[in-house]
Amino acid sequence: MKIFNTNRAETLVVALGGLGEVGKNMYVIMHDDEIIIIDAGVMFPKDELMGIDYVIPDFSFLKKNEDKIKALFITHGHEDHIGGITFLLQTVNIPFIYAPNQACGLIKRKLVDRNISYDNLKTYNENTKVKFKYFTVEFFATTHSIPDSHGIIISTPNGKIVETGDFKFDLTPIGPMSNIHKMSDTGKSGVRLLMSESTNALSSGFSMSESKVEEELQEIFEKKKGRIIVATFASNIYRLKHIVETCKKNNRKIALFGRSMENNIEISIEGGYINDDKIFVSPEVANTLPKEEICLLCTGSQGEPLAALSRIANGTHKQIKLMPTDTVIFSSNPIPGNNASVAKTINQLYLQGVEVFVNNSENEIHTSGHANQEELKLMIRLLKPEYFMPIHGEYRMLKAHQDLAIDCDIPKEKTFLLENGDVLALNKKEIRKVGNIGVDDVYVDGNRIGDIGNIVIRDRKIMANDGILVAICNINMETHKLLGKINITTRGFILVNENEALLNEIEQVATNVVNSELNKRNVNYSELKGQIISNLLTFVFEKTGRRPIILPVILDIKK
Repeated sequence: MKIFNTNRAETLVVALGGLGEVGKNMYVIMHDDEIIIIDAGVMFPKDELMGIDYVIPDFSFLKKNEDKIKALFITHGHEDHIGGITFLLQTVNIPFIYAPNQACGLIKRKLVDRNISYDNLKTYNENTKVKFKYFTVEFFATTHSIPDSHGIIISTPNGKIVETGDFKFDLTPIGPMSNIHKMSDTGKSGVRLLMSESTNALSSGFSMSESKVEEELQEIFEKKKGRIIVATFASNIYRLKHIVETCKKNNRKIALFGRSMENNIEISIEGGYINDDKIFVSPEVANTLPKEEICLLCTGSQGEPLAALSRIANGTHKQIKLMPTDTVIFSSNPIPGNNASVAKTINQLYLQGVEVFVNNSENEIHTSGHANQEELKLMIRLLKPEYFMPIHGEYRMLKAHQDLAIDCDIPKEKTFLLENGDVLALNKKEIRKVGNIGVDDVYVDGNRIGDIGNIVIRDRKIMANDGILVAICNINMETHKLLGKINITTRGFILVNENEALLNEIEQVATNVVNSELNKRNVNYSELKGQIISNLLTFVFEKTGRRPIILPVILDIKK
């Protein structure tokens, strides 16, 4: 893990996650013997990562520099920014974690769920200032889909670095306004490097205001007289807040479905973001109320098979059965890759005879919490950085954001389109890329962290696509004789009852290989297994075009 051409007078910036991907945001600022970390997120696995629960950043660099770490700073409480904290604390000593109020509530819940004791979680607000030997850290409020979202200002010996966190500019927000004045003042004071999120860098114009969504939802609630079922992101606290307020205006009680929905509502009530806890009723009570007096607020807006809405749609939910007078509202957009599962859920709802509203030009019932192109330009203009580094996005998003920065008069040579692990060095004269520390995705599978590598994932894919073939050989290892027939067993490869001839051929090939190896003067049983795998794989592929996992099992039978 080498960093090239740097010296102790330079300030280093390293992305451990968040570049070339949407998720697992984690950025490191280092000067001499001090390190501060910004965010520690997770990324949810794609379909090909079979059996994987989360993808987290590679903490190896932090572990090797553990004695230099001063604190972890959290921009806001979404999973792609806080989801990795519990895994980080199991690996690396973090002296302090500073987070805004809502994020603190979510982090505390995570620590309890994982049975992790941690006493140095500190709450910050916009007026907080945290000083270290080389760094001074300050904050400015941003508008996002979760309360208490902030950008971070880091004063270093080589100038100010600003990391925006997730943001948008909404002039009529449900929550507080972005602190445009503090952004402007920071820009006037001089910013060396701006690290700005890129999620919606491909979307033109300005994002729609959250208050517009509130108007659209209110119109639907006024018209519909049956039960209303709303599916949205449980982490979109401001959306939850105005659903609560809309229900209050329309004399509807709310029943919650989905653990993450229940948790976020509970934390929002504790934090004072949602003030009316009497509006919530249990599912049992909801089933006794007149249908025009109830709203069901649930998870499953992305078509997740086990989420509440999916189970309601396919009729397997134990507490809620759909009625023809029901109205279902998807107050969300499908995340890329989820379109098919969302469409499946919508089709199931239509088959049940209910009315469905999705976000489109006629029903604007969702807006993003991320800045579109004109808002990204506004952030650049307010902060007026000398250098620019787009973060938090797939490569195409980062590239589009880089182009926007160039349009805003930042020279191309002063913009950095980087990959995870790349290192920037700031000195008095310039900022330059100096190398890459080498980072890998780390997979979490249940309670196992990092011991599921690419080979395991490859084998899982093969088993899912081509199945597994087991050859069980009974051998007397003293006499080096094969006893009886080789037993061929398959799972997910072929249907045994309909392919007896093929299985007999496979058995014969395996028998020939085993007898050939056992006739050698010095029998090597590891080599025998390798020969079984090699010969069977070649034969099976020629016959079927498939490459199952070949698993030879050799049993030592004494006679």
